[in-house]
Amino acid sequence: MDDWIDYYDSTHTIYASKLHRDLHFEGIARDIVGYIRSPDAVVLDYSCGEALSAGKVADACMTLILAEPAPGVRGRLIARFAPNTKIRVRSLDELRNMPEASIELVVMNSVAQYMSEADFDAALGVIRRLLKPSGQFVLGDILRPDVGMPRDVLALLMFAARDGFLKDALVGLVATALSDYRQLRTKIGLQRYTEADILARLKRAGFNAVRAPKNIGHNPWRMTFVAQPATGTV
Repeated sequence: MDDWIDYYDSTHTIYASKLHRDLHFEGIARDIVGYIRSPDAVVLDYSCGEALSAGKVADACMTLILAEPAPGVRGRLIARFAPNTKIRVRSLDELRNMPEASIELVVMNSVAQYMSEADFDAALGVIRRLLKPSGQFVLGDILRPDVGMPRDVLALLMFAARDGFLKDALVGLVATALSDYRQLRTKIGLQRYTEADILARLKRAGFNAVRAPKNIGHNPWRMTFVAQPATGTV
């Protein structure tokens, strides 16, 4: 995962334009808000990235914890949200020292594909420990082995055509094809899981889970899962 952390900590070209970037984060924030069940909830966004619309998520809960492994991104989060007393920024290492059963909702969106299976399992263990018995874990944007890059491209173009940045998206696709992202994706690859793989992995980690009818974000060919701690597990 370190290579991907370094990539996202750099000046990258993953977004076709400012509008694309802003709409991307607005959509994710809107979907996360849909999972918040109480204004008194403590919510954790695990490996949150730039989280530009986190203020909207914070408005819907009591406390929002933004956990981010990339130090540069984390520094920007601290600066960006310093005036918002409902938002806390943490490293992933700091999560291990947080109180057990202290979080109502954990979201891990578009993260698992960048992690080794061992790191993914370790993250699930941390999340399981942090969740309250009545809490909920939302695992989003899981890549499927039967769906390749062409569908990712199509999803982006559909998103761009709907929201008015199609020209930028076409230019951005060319830039991405020549970028470090494409090179990393070719060299390291991205982890892909079937629905059965994810459900079994979550069960081993102490969750009961189902696949959600809709994925978080704009890509309908990726998967989101909603999980609760299984009774009697730690």
